[in-house]
Amino acid sequence: MLKSFFKYVLLFVLVTGCANLYAQTDPWSQLDDVLSKIKRPSFPKRIFFVKNYGADATGKKDCSAAIKAAIDACHKAGGGRVIIPAGRYLTGPVYLKSNVNLHLEKGATLLFSTKPDDYLPLVPTRWEGIELMNYSPLIYAYNEKNIAITGEGVLDGQATTQNWWPWKGKKEYGFKAGSASQVDKGNRPALFAMAEKDVPMAERRFGNGFYLRPQFVQPYKCNNVLIEGVRIINSPMWILNPVLCNNVTINKVTVESEGPNTDGCDPESCKNVLIKDCYFNTGDDCIALKSGRNRDGRRIGIPCENVIIQGCTMANGHGGVVIGSEISGGAKNIFAENCTMNSPELDRALRIKTSSARGGIIENIYMRNIKVGQVKQEAILVTMFYEDTGNYMPLIKNIEVSNMQVENGGNTGVVIEGYKEQPVQNLKLTNVTINNVKKAYNIANLKGLQLKNVVVNGTRLSTDQIKMTDEEKNLNY
Repeated sequence: MLKSFFKYVLLFVLVTGCANLYAQTDPWSQLDDVLSKIKRPSFPKRIFFVKNYGADATGKKDCSAAIKAAIDACHKAGGGRVIIPAGRYLTGPVYLKSNVNLHLEKGATLLFSTKPDDYLPLVPTRWEGIELMNYSPLIYAYNEKNIAITGEGVLDGQATTQNWWPWKGKKEYGFKAGSASQVDKGNRPALFAMAEKDVPMAERRFGNGFYLRPQFVQPYKCNNVLIEGVRIINSPMWILNPVLCNNVTINKVTVESEGPNTDGCDPESCKNVLIKDCYFNTGDDCIALKSGRNRDGRRIGIPCENVIIQGCTMANGHGGVVIGSEISGGAKNIFAENCTMNSPELDRALRIKTSSARGGIIENIYMRNIKVGQVKQEAILVTMFYEDTGNYMPLIKNIEVSNMQVENGGNTGVVIEGYKEQPVQNLKLTNVTINNVKKAYNIANLKGLQLKNVVVNGTRLSTDQIKMTDEEKNLNY
């Protein structure tokens, strides 16, 4: 009987041990735990109609004061919904306060001013990953909790080649030779120089005369954020840009803006983020996870962590799911599944971009069930050589892609670019098919490659085929 007892104990240990080992090795076993930490905010049933505060629905009168009054009243009462009914409402920046849900009914459009002076006074913000005092984002919140933007209406930034976009300094966006732009020495370069010298944020004062375009929606240091249902178009630059936030849900949002740097969704140094069932058609990356640029990002040192991307559709853009390049605080535990990507103007499906100027650790990046119709450049790109170089070697490790089908793979199926002294570590591809691609792969300095049922242009690839030495820079299958 004693032998039987020990036999069952041993069997139990083996079974539970194997289960635990699987849980440790299967990253998707963590998904439910991460999802359980992301909770939608809830709001009292109080309703505040902006028309009751003097808002005009013709699109010809400034409704900023009326919208502010409705938000203030809602906040003071303990929270609820501020209703934007059908109609067109011209406004300056909108500041969201705790426990307020800004709700746009079907047929409602908020038209945001294109006059830079309307976005003063300066507010604390981040611009391309660097802290500063700058124009207010079009919709902004700072240190608030339980906030939302919901409904079936439209948020229109009205940015065009006649306003905001020429500040990029490129002819295709309306810039004219001899005009001022963000690239002038005293503007964007001056901000970057201040950050490298640790100039206090309060002294980094920009705004008028510096041509740094505002973001569209930026909750900054907020908890419990919901953005759901709305359509967002024509942004000056980055569109959905929560910064240093916790518990963010972005659901069924449509983003369309093809101007310069009009990234669709840029969670920056955020924790516990769900991006679900959204549509992106953008002039830059569709979804890009960020955590600060260079010295400023390392100083703050907060990663983008526990991000789940589900059921999203990507059209035009530089990348579908992107990490970087402002990623100096790192990124970890990123899950993307059941997404569809397709456009002749979509450069890549998965894009990880950093550099030795950024530093930081990017780890635990997981994708599965991804359908790609067409990309222009690469299906998968991981590079440590994006833009600047410096003395802060990045680390990229633990990337797994499974069940990815690519019909037209562009120039190269998989591109990996690491440093000889710091290779990219641990890339696992399972059930990946890439068709109609000019080159199967281009790999430099990768340590730890696993391939299972990887087929490119009808030919199965094996790990044995891709043997590398440190000196090998370009392996073309």
